[in-house]
Amino acid sequence: MRIVLSKRALGFAIAVVALPTLARSEELPTRKAGLWELKMEMAGATLPAMTMQQCTDETTDKAMTTSFGPMQKDSCTRNDIQKTANGYTVDSECAVGGIALSSHAEISGDFNSAYTVKVTSHHTGGPAAAPRDNNMTLQAKWVGACTGDQKPGDMIMPGGMKVNIRDLQAMKGMMMKKN
Repeated sequence: MRIVLSKRALGFAIAVVALPTLARSEELPTRKAGLWELKMEMAGATLPAMTMQQCTDETTDKAMTTSFGPMQKDSCTRNDIQKTANGYTVDSECAVGGIALSSHAEISGDFNSAYTVKVTSHHTGGPAAAPRDNNMTLQAKWVGACTGDQKPGDMIMPGGMKVNIRDLQAMKGMMMKKN
């Protein structure tokens, strides 16, 4: 079965994949180099869980910080990252494209073999004007070395679409112009 991602779902998926590298007040560990499998489930969603893969290395994780950081700085008025006994919490308030989003994320596990991100968010504005609450869980696990046809930064989305974070820099520029 082939799943086609909407622009909104693709954007959300990319943002969630980037979440572990968006550290500002507290630095999060760099993920182990290699191929990570990421499974994203939205509570109450009619779509099945989305599973994607990401090939990463230390340079790629740092590039995600610099690629997404400026957009986050311009779009978010709050991004508090705190170390906890079990991992990290991230509390954010952002506005992009007429949508106001507040979120609370709890990250647990380790960045060498597996971690989990649980996000509770509330957004207003956008195409669906009524406020909406979302609960999402991302489970990430390291599966080994990247395959021969993958390079660091490649994300294999549901349906086989391949996107590299370096290509997303152009998307980031387009999104910033719309605000």
